[in-house]
Amino acid sequence: MPWVGDLGAALSCLQTFVAQLLVASIIIHLSALRPEPTIHLFRLFLPFAFAPGLTGMVARCTADLPQCGWDLWGAAFQATPTLRAVQFLAAFNGLALVLDQFLPGDTKYGPETKTGHVPAYCDNAVAHCIVFTIVFVGASNLLWDGYYDFGIMFDEFAPILSCLNIIGLSLSAFLYVKGLNFPSTADCGSSGSMLIDFVWGTELYPRVFGVDIKRFVNCRFSMTFWMVAGLSFSYRSFTLHGEIDYGLLLGAVSQFLYLFKFFTWEIGYMRSIDIIVDRAGFEIQWGCLVWVPSLYTLHSRFCVVNPSGLSREAAGAIFAVGLLGVILNYIADLERQNFRECDGKMKIWGKEPVYIKATYTALDPATNKQVVRTSLLLASGFWGVARHFHYVFELTAAWSWCFLANPFNNGVVPLFYAAFLTILLLHRAKRDEVKCTNKYGKDYSEKYCSIVPYLVLPGVY
Repeated sequence: MPWVGDLGAALSCLQTFVAQLLVASIIIHLSALRPEPTIHLFRLFLPFAFAPGLTGMVARCTADLPQCGWDLWGAAFQATPTLRAVQFLAAFNGLALVLDQFLPGDTKYGPETKTGHVPAYCDNAVAHCIVFTIVFVGASNLLWDGYYDFGIMFDEFAPILSCLNIIGLSLSAFLYVKGLNFPSTADCGSSGSMLIDFVWGTELYPRVFGVDIKRFVNCRFSMTFWMVAGLSFSYRSFTLHGEIDYGLLLGAVSQFLYLFKFFTWEIGYMRSIDIIVDRAGFEIQWGCLVWVPSLYTLHSRFCVVNPSGLSREAAGAIFAVGLLGVILNYIADLERQNFRECDGKMKIWGKEPVYIKATYTALDPATNKQVVRTSLLLASGFWGVARHFHYVFELTAAWSWCFLANPFNNGVVPLFYAAFLTILLLHRAKRDEVKCTNKYGKDYSEKYCSIVPYLVLPGVY
């Protein structure tokens, strides 16, 4: 009975929808909790009931489960938009949009789709990162009276997230209609289920008035928000406590450097599974508008109310480990990007590269016939250690940021982002395996995987 599978998928989407709304809103409140006395090390890895600020909350919740459920649901609707939050987001996105459209840059291309579409991008991400940061800092009260207090992202966080939730849901509905009625490319269509189409999207590369929606939301808003949020939170912590929280500050600096690295590699991201496989629907667009700002900044925002208490030396040591992860992640991404751009004509680690020439089929728009294409799959350097070894470096950086929030004092809540990212990347690695096997067949599943047998960590997984 086909309807059973469709019903199951629809219920799964509905469950994801409700869960994400609740979790994102609860995160706002978790990061504002004040800690209880320091917990012992062994309790750090026990369930959330032992995290600072949560013990009493869990006890009250278990005492009256129905009321607890209503309270948690109500938390999703406590934060409401404010004029200040609306003004901030209008200026934030307005500046990002102007930079996206008018900063110069070379034209780079994403992978060809099955319908023969080749997405083109203006490679101006680094310029965006630099100019946006200068304007964001320069327009604040850090250097002069300014148009706003530099701590505004902490002060207006809940109203900002409330606005973003409205924007995210509205954008998801718009993209659902657009993909079915006036798509930008032929990479579109319906699954047959309205709910699945809303959650997973109906179009792969939507553009509106020349603006690439996925790049603007995923990169120019989401990553930029994360990049400057830590700096804003560090400033607010200093004004509240009268001293520098080295764990928070160095975590913010490390994340800023990581995201600067991201913008140097943005074209590589536009060739990743998030862009070339996942359609623009609720799952991705709402996720980048609400989930990323709420979850990816959780450990930093938590420290504003609950200082890390780390010494300069301890924070510096953790920072150094995270920075090494950021650098190695950048080198690994650059290694593969350069290999692709020079068509394999380069040396890697001083040797001729090992690679597989894999074939796949795509639609030629000129003839409307399927044609055979080739791709080079790198099996040297970091990409010869494991097929997704760069995830190890990314996770090293992520766990360092969370440990800079000192979970030994502040409990497991600041570890939430790193734990989530670990699950996300391991799942993404599996999804990428399916995508590559479907695209390249035995060239990937047998030839490439025989040369690089491990998925993420050599000898383990």
